[in-house]
Amino acid sequence: MTWGPHLPERERERLDTRRLRLRQVAAVVTLTLGGQIARAAEINPGAAGAPTDLWWVPCVAVVILCAAIGAWLLRRLQRLEAQASELRQRQTQAATLSRVLDVWQWRTDARHRLLALEAPMGHARPAADTGSAGGLEAIWALFAGIDPDTGGSCPNRHALLRQRLEAQQAVEDVWVSHHAADDKLLIGTLRALPLHDADGVFLGHVGTLRECTSAGASARPEPPLAAVRASEPERPAPMPSLTPLAIPMENDADSFSYTVSHDLRAPIRVVEGFTKIVKEDYGRLLDRVGNDHLDRVLGAAARMNSMIDALLALSQLTAKPVSRQPVNLSQLAGFVVDDLRRQSPQHKVTVHIDPAMQVQGDPTLLRVVLENLLGNAWKYTGKCADPRVWFERSTDTTTPCFTVRDNGAGFDMRFADRLFGVFQRLHSASEFQGTGVGLASVRRIVHKHGGEVWAESAVGQGASFHFSLAPPSR
Repeated sequence: MTWGPHLPERERERLDTRRLRLRQVAAVVTLTLGGQIARAAEINPGAAGAPTDLWWVPCVAVVILCAAIGAWLLRRLQRLEAQASELRQRQTQAATLSRVLDVWQWRTDARHRLLALEAPMGHARPAADTGSAGGLEAIWALFAGIDPDTGGSCPNRHALLRQRLEAQQAVEDVWVSHHAADDKLLIGTLRALPLHDADGVFLGHVGTLRECTSAGASARPEPPLAAVRASEPERPAPMPSLTPLAIPMENDADSFSYTVSHDLRAPIRVVEGFTKIVKEDYGRLLDRVGNDHLDRVLGAAARMNSMIDALLALSQLTAKPVSRQPVNLSQLAGFVVDDLRRQSPQHKVTVHIDPAMQVQGDPTLLRVVLENLLGNAWKYTGKCADPRVWFERSTDTTTPCFTVRDNGAGFDMRFADRLFGVFQRLHSASEFQGTGVGLASVRRIVHKHGGEVWAESAVGQGASFHFSLAPPSR
């Protein structure tokens, strides 16, 4: 089976039609001009008023015109032949490339019937898959929706697949199963894109099925163990060991970081890029309100990028092991305050740091804690006439307990339970900038050190953030 997009076939038909029309035009022009030449040659030299000595002039003019038209038609035919050759080459390249892709590829017609199902390299060609079943049934009848978490049937996913295909829409990563011609159960994620001709007429779908149960495919997402076991017939002997599962879970920092850095940033780059193009090329044609709208889009894209950076940092904190060693929190806090002063030299803050606060912990992670807590205190005292920040140690507890407090904006204690959640903010971005991830990072780091973190505040009276750390082991 020759695999390739459906559009080049229609392009070839269009080129053939254009070549035929050009040949017809050339024939008509040739016959017409030939007739004119014949008529000119039959002029009666003896007739009254006939140009007896210049009868050849129109003949020469007609011959020159015929040659010019013929040359123009020849160039047009040569260009069409070059386009046809390029289309054939592109189709050959597409067919070759499709054979090395590590996915199953399929194509349907406008009535959603399966026209082709191509196996990836190294798999047997599913010759029977596009037989009677594929020719009579709609594509969604050949797949069953499954739940990737349990491996069981999921009618909702199948209904979603059918709905989007019937609506001639794209399909993005729907978990399905499919029985191939060799009775092999394929489990994976299905994608599809609609095809239209130059006039916008729907031609069908092209899509892929990325298999997620192949041996040795540890780089691809695989379904849970329940899905694999459900696809295997019962055997009296023990099942052989399976490839370790690689489904991206919430505690899988690598998969999460990859998803965030690639899948989330891609649409933001598109929005930001096209907005900059519109502003640069057409900004002078827009009024102040139009340019303000573009600036707001760019600002929102920048905030989203900051949130993604914060998410990546949070995921890395979760995966990073704690390397305990003696840490001087007083010295560490001094470094953080120096950085804050360099970043905001116009913000004059009086800072008090208790001396010689020694703990056992990871210096890198504990610096992140102080950067967030002291940074928040620095930020929320921005509207104070006499901003002050304290970093102190409580002496009335056996467990090391520390407090960062300020005389800034404060917050309503009714919403204190939202403080340490991801993207939870008690102040709007117009009042104080931020991503809503910093305190979530603080809580995770403190928990990794065996401690707790909590806050006390009142609106307009500043805030106090307390955190404890597990005492050093003896």
